[in-house]
Amino acid sequence: MIAITEWPILSLVEMIESIPQSTAMKVTEHFKKAKDKTLVSFEVLPPLKGGSMQAIFKTLDALMEFKPPFIDVTYHREEFIYNKRASGYYEKTSIRKRPGTVGICAAIMHRYGVDAVPHLICGGFSVEETENALIDLNFLGINNVLALRGDARQFEDKFTPEEDGHKYALDMVRQIAGMNEGRYLDANIINGEKTDFCIGVAGYPEKHFEAPNPVSDLQFTKAKVDAGAGYIVTQMFFDNRKYFEYVDACRKIGINVPIVPGLKPLTRRYQLNSIPRKFFVNLPEALVSEIQKAKTDEAAQQIGIEWCIQQSLELKAADVPCLHYYTMGNTDTSRAIAEAVV
Repeated sequence: MIAITEWPILSLVEMIESIPQSTAMKVTEHFKKAKDKTLVSFEVLPPLKGGSMQAIFKTLDALMEFKPPFIDVTYHREEFIYNKRASGYYEKTSIRKRPGTVGICAAIMHRYGVDAVPHLICGGFSVEETENALIDLNFLGINNVLALRGDARQFEDKFTPEEDGHKYALDMVRQIAGMNEGRYLDANIINGEKTDFCIGVAGYPEKHFEAPNPVSDLQFTKAKVDAGAGYIVTQMFFDNRKYFEYVDACRKIGINVPIVPGLKPLTRRYQLNSIPRKFFVNLPEALVSEIQKAKTDEAAQQIGIEWCIQQSLELKAADVPCLHYYTMGNTDTSRAIAEAVV
């Protein structure tokens, strides 16, 4: 599970103690403090196993001037690889290519004095492992989490939970909310320590691809909010009308928490096909037409940046609580957009 054992305990304690007291705010508190100002936040990938934190520091060093109040750190479920043995047979092995989310969040808070939001996923983890990760986060003073179901394993056509794990993000939200009330898996724990997590969840302006229809998808989201989620971060979209329509639909059924638009620019010509296929979103014809005219990936990237800037400015004018950028390790692109928007 996402564990802190990869860091020396003493250094982690010293690290958290050195975090400025102005941090350790909930994401929702940042929104309230900002009032009508639109914030900017970024999402980063953990380095591949065997990699260094320097890659994340290099990305964030270039983005801190835009004063993000929090940084999201993603997590990906385990993958299977096949190792050939001396016998000639292949052995199926489970690996986690990007471990270390909790340690990365602690390092970000220590280095930059901003809050970090670890992503917790259902896939690949038992409910006890999830509880233990939440306990680690609580001990470290990290009180924001984004609760996600996560994707299916690579080459599997549907999501499969662990035998003793959560099947839906709603189940994890309920577990976290229970810990906020002092309820743990061990029924023998009486008057357990109450955690104080701010829970974020995902929303889908163009419907989650597994939901039978938009109405059902909205009901699933409302159930997560009713269970304790304090804000929503959307899947990427490229047509702002989708976001505005989604927010209106949420409000009509009683979802009143902040809804943060998630944004990512197109940066390569091949993404005209890969992004709709991978993320189940539609691309506006005007954007597709311009990208198709691009002769090089550099030209396509510039078109994607300009499109995302215009999206961002329109959303900012509508007083969205925050513009959340999926950096995907592309510092220059994220910086170019932020410079034009902030």
